[in-house]
Amino acid sequence: METLARRKFLEFLAASPLLAALGPYRLLAAEGATDADLQRLAHLVTAPEDALDVFDLHRVAREVLPTAHYGYLATGTDGNETLRSNRAAFEKVYLRAMRMVDTRQIDTTTELLGQSLGSPIVLAPAGSQRAFHAGGELATARAARERGHLQILSNVSTHGIEEVIEARGEPVWFQLYPTSDWSVARRMLQRAERAGAPVVVLTVDLNSGSNRVLEAYYARKDGRDCEQCHAPGHADWLERKPMYFETGAREEAFSTPGMTWDYLARIRAATGMKLVVKGIVTGEDAAACIAHGADAVYVSNHGGRAEASGWGALDSLPEVVAAVDGRAPVLVDSGFRRGTDIFKALAMGADAVCVGRAYLWGLAAFGQAGVARALELLQAELTLVMGQMGTPTLADIGSRHIGRH
Repeated sequence: METLARRKFLEFLAASPLLAALGPYRLLAAEGATDADLQRLAHLVTAPEDALDVFDLHRVAREVLPTAHYGYLATGTDGNETLRSNRAAFEKVYLRAMRMVDTRQIDTTTELLGQSLGSPIVLAPAGSQRAFHAGGELATARAARERGHLQILSNVSTHGIEEVIEARGEPVWFQLYPTSDWSVARRMLQRAERAGAPVVVLTVDLNSGSNRVLEAYYARKDGRDCEQCHAPGHADWLERKPMYFETGAREEAFSTPGMTWDYLARIRAATGMKLVVKGIVTGEDAAACIAHGADAVYVSNHGGRAEASGWGALDSLPEVVAAVDGRAPVLVDSGFRRGTDIFKALAMGADAVCVGRAYLWGLAAFGQAGVARALELLQAELTLVMGQMGTPTLADIGSRHIGRH
């Protein structure tokens, strides 16, 4: 009797407006989802506005994404040591509230490399976004426009920079993976500059590759014929990335263990865009960035996807800030999920905080509306904690507002 009642409920759920509200993933029922599948759906939010935090969006993304695509989004290197360390770093830091401060007006406006921003929360570069939603980077750009946040576009995006800027309604920053074939990099830099990008973000943390073991395990678990979308051979993969169209890029060019700081001078000579160096985790490298003409330093371990250091990005932020010593802005990403996380980084001296997986969960769950909801949640949480800590403006946030366990 209990089994029959449960089945009738699931049949009702499958035909109800509740499941219809799930949008594209209502197809789970139409495509033969099991009772267990529908039971898991029953506890998920069915609209972006119902999400209470970005983890609600994560739960939906985990359900709707193909196994391999979710593995690409969710995993890090080796045994996920660095990915876990990114989150653990926030638990070592506590907040110190200052009372009796007038916080009736909370102001999150700031300026970054000459650009006025309404929030220090920036969309980090993330490639292959159509693997998470058909709208891809265009859906992300429209959400960034809706919520008023700066977007950094990956050069392995699934839409060209011209389309993304049109969807965004204003220029985006352009992230560049270096290649040993300088002509490929030069052509992409020139294209990005022609499109109107004011800043190039050079990523330097994958020059020796990364060991993404768990991603491969997820791919093995995926029962689909992935060759329908991913034909064998790296050249085909590159041809599917619009920024590499007609660049002549080859697989071997992506191995860049010989790259040195001289690469920054090449970029300087090739473009008038401002230059940010992404992937810095030590004070020594931060100082080298400044010495070689970087306009900003970007602390990142690629969300735990670069090296198995077991070192959280927030843990490395203080020595980078100290080495830069106010000579350039400092950005940071890797592991940010809540407004309190963002506040802690700002208190440590970061000028902007970039979020990646948090908005990609929204993209996978609800497309543009999901990205917009993720940004809305993070901005609301940051505003709330600023009021709680007695910091009406970003300039008021400082080291006195944090401590370490």
